[in-house]
Amino acid sequence: MGNKKIRVAVLFGGKSAEHEVSLQSAKNVINAMDQDKYEIILVGIDHDGRWHLNERSQFLLADEDPAHIRLKSGLGKLALVPGEESRQVVNVSDFRSIGPIDIVFPLLHGPFGEDGTIQGLLKLADIPFVGSGVLSSAAAMDKDVMKRLFAQAGLPQARFITSFYHERNRITYELVKDSTGIPCFIKPANLGSSVGISKVHNESEFDRAVETAFFYDNKIVIEEFITGRELECSVLGNNDPVASLPAEIISSHEFYDYDAKYLDTEGARFEIPADVEENVRQKVQDLAVEAFRVLGCSGMARVDFFLRGSDEILINEVNTIPGFTRISMYPRMWEASGIPYRELIDRLIQLGLERHEQDSRIRSDYRNMRE
Repeated sequence: MGNKKIRVAVLFGGKSAEHEVSLQSAKNVINAMDQDKYEIILVGIDHDGRWHLNERSQFLLADEDPAHIRLKSGLGKLALVPGEESRQVVNVSDFRSIGPIDIVFPLLHGPFGEDGTIQGLLKLADIPFVGSGVLSSAAAMDKDVMKRLFAQAGLPQARFITSFYHERNRITYELVKDSTGIPCFIKPANLGSSVGISKVHNESEFDRAVETAFFYDNKIVIEEFITGRELECSVLGNNDPVASLPAEIISSHEFYDYDAKYLDTEGARFEIPADVEENVRQKVQDLAVEAFRVLGCSGMARVDFFLRGSDEILINEVNTIPGFTRISMYPRMWEASGIPYRELIDRLIQLGLERHEQDSRIRSDYRNMRE
């Protein structure tokens, strides 16, 4: 693209319960982007799913307060116009184009953003985007599907069972006790940031935990509680992904819940890099890359682990759009591994453009293939 600025549309907000986390991520990414390289277009998505054009001068309200941060009303509602020659975003209030988009940087956590839905829309519009594609995004978002793929690939993980809302009466405390043991975690299958997750210690807590998880999803996952340390590792790349130095989360809460992650300034402390033996570090990095490949991820992901005992590593989950808040682990692990925040953003944008170029060689029209 020569010296011409790359036009990057940053998508943030969204309909999921992680809306406010997305706003925090967007603020940090936008502030870190090199103004000499990128022309930034801010697209805020409200709780109802409407797209708004926003001004950089003030696109968030209460942005210093994670508990009350919110999206400011935009300059107009937007729509995408598909096609390789256009890649336009149009203000539907007056049908004026705001110009072609070179790439989209989705910072949408949870359903309707991290689950393959926005990725499918962008592929239909033939617009390059940062991060994983439709299938890998959907598989990583659905903890049940993700864990089944890991099991098929022989990757180590905790015991788990799954229940759908229509069969919720079949999931009893005794069944869970026999299947995963107690304590256990009960969580929505398709959500992140520890929203809707409960740790169950006894029968009196069980029904409430199931009800809470089903409030957010029609499918829930019940997992074995692992006594051990919580480790995380960042992955970066497309065809040849690499892993960062791992980090450790030491929560002051009973587990690393939403408050500990985003609201309580003393909710957790982090060891970056983690104080682990060299063989454990290498095993975490190898498993992080293997999990990334099993799900078919691209661009970025954060892989979460448990360390049980001295060297037993269990994969917990994969996040294809990890947080970019001021305390988020994905960029901090790369900083500790030698890639500063601004350079990380540059690499992610380039990886998105490269993947789109690779995908563009695939012909969808059989008639053109015969010519």
